[in-house]
Formats: sequence, C-alpha cells, structure tokens
Amino acid sequence: MKCSVIILNWNGAEMLRRYLPSVLVHTSDESCEVIVADNGSTDNSMEVMRQEFPSVKTIVLDKNYGFAEGYNRAIDQVESKYTVLLNSDVEVTAHWLTPLLAYLDAHPEAAAVQPKIRSDRKREYFEHAGAAGGYLDPLGYPYCRGRRFGRVEKDHGQYDNIAAIDWTTGACMCVRTSVYKACGGLDAAFFAHMEEIDLCWRMRNKGWQLACVPQSMVFHLGGGALSYDNPRKTYLNFRNNLLMIYKNRPFPWGVLAIRWILDYAAALMFLTIGKPGSAKAICEARRDYKQMRKNYK
Repeated sequence: MKCSVIILNWNGAEMLRRYLPSVLVHTSDESCEVIVADNGSTDNSMEVMRQEFPSVKTIVLDKNYGFAEGYNRAIDQVESKYTVLLNSDVEVTAHWLTPLLAYLDAHPEAAAVQPKIRSDRKREYFEHAGAAGGYLDPLGYPYCRGRRFGRVEKDHGQYDNIAAIDWTTGACMCVRTSVYKACGGLDAAFFAHMEEIDLCWRMRNKGWQLACVPQSMVFHLGGGALSYDNPRKTYLNFRNNLLMIYKNRPFPWGVLAIRWILDYAAALMFLTIGKPGSAKAICEARRDYKQMRKNYK
C-alpha cells in the first residue's frame, strides 16, 4: 500500500457522518486506503461505522490515548510508504492527495507536507490550524502563512506557491511513515496540541525538510474538541510549547527566561479581562512544564 489515510476519532459520530464521505469519494486510488482509528469512543461512533461505512477499515483502541499516542498506536499498525494524519472534521477536495504524494515522490529530502487549509465555517478564509504552512518565531511561538495569532486572512491566492515551512499541521499531515517512526512519532506526554510542531522540529533537527503544497486544498472545521478560549486548551498550548522549546532548541535558556516574563504577563492579562480560568491554566502549565522537563535530555 502506498498511502494510508488515518482519521483519529473520539466521540465523533456526527463528524464521521458529515466529513468521511468526502474522503471516501476523493480518495479512490487503489494504492491508498482510508482507516478510521477509534480512540476509545463512548458514543455510537463504531455503530455508525458498521452500519453506514462497512467497507472502511477500523482500528479500535481500548481507551482515549489523546491525539498523540492515539496516532502512534494507529500508525504502528500500518506499513504504507506514506501516512496522512487527517482530522475527523476535514472535508477534502477532488484530487487532494495527488499533489502531496507527487511532491514527496519527487523530493526525497522532504519528510512531510501539508495542503492549503481553508475554514469550513468561512470557506474563503484560511483556517487557524495550519493555513498555508506553519512557522516558528524566535521565541518559539507558532504562526502560519495566512494567520497571525487569532487573525486569519482571506485566501486570494497569495500563498499558492509551494513553500518550505517549519511545521505541518496535524489537521492534515502527509508524512513518510518510516521517518515518522524513526523520529519517535508524536510525543505521547503532550496528549494534544503542539505535538505535530514538536515532531516537525525533531525532523528538521535530523536534516529533513517540510513543505506546504497548496495545489492540494482541504476545508477544516476546527475547534471541534476544545474551543479556542477553553482553559484546557490554554493549558496544553502553553505547557507543550515550553516543553517543545526545551526539547528542540539548542541552548534554550535565554528564550525560556523571556517566555517566563511573557507567560505571566499573559496570565495577568487574562485576569484583567475577566478570564481567571485561563490565567490559572497558564500558571498550572508552567508548574507542570517544570516537572515534566526532567523527563527530557
């Protein structure tokens, strides 16, 4: 099998009904397979798969391992040359997979690629999680072509060139399966959020390249599991971002000292605008980062 498209599902029966049909229609190449990996769902997801999508291969995990370890366990069970990590709330378009695979075939130095990602809510605009390719600023904050912080741009074709990037989004990442495994996969300790950026950083540290191939386009709903201002998401984003810097950046202490100031400034800002849950989440993220970094070199 050349490519396995793996959709990780957790309590997403309605998402499967809404988005899986587009994946099946537009991924008809016999050299590619579509797999739904269920992450210990407690809704009727597997009943929906049996009754409405009986021909689709499923991998059933015994509990919710989170995004990172859930994908690791699913990818352990495939032997395809390439694997696509595809969110369950993504609508793909005609021939979406062809440019991604063609780029990897033609560029053996590339470990992973992503398509252009537009919002399923405002379909002329980029989507927050990935847009037209991800980058990191000097302080370790991620941003994208087409998105700065919470502001996204309308897609006028301004980013339709293939571009080298720092990270590919986990919403739709097409990766060499062997490189994914050799680099250790997604860090299970992250559970969710920033884990794909961490993996991409490790790939680049080993000399691999990454690219956005906007000739492929998908639509992403986004925010399906946690809303953007959910304190749990704030906690995971801050904690995992610090861990990612500590793990991957040579001599990280100067950057981490600046981040100490900026993180607590962010916590103070949340307090002043009446979001004490988010302020508490940042403080807890910093506390847990300090404990967890002992597990890394």
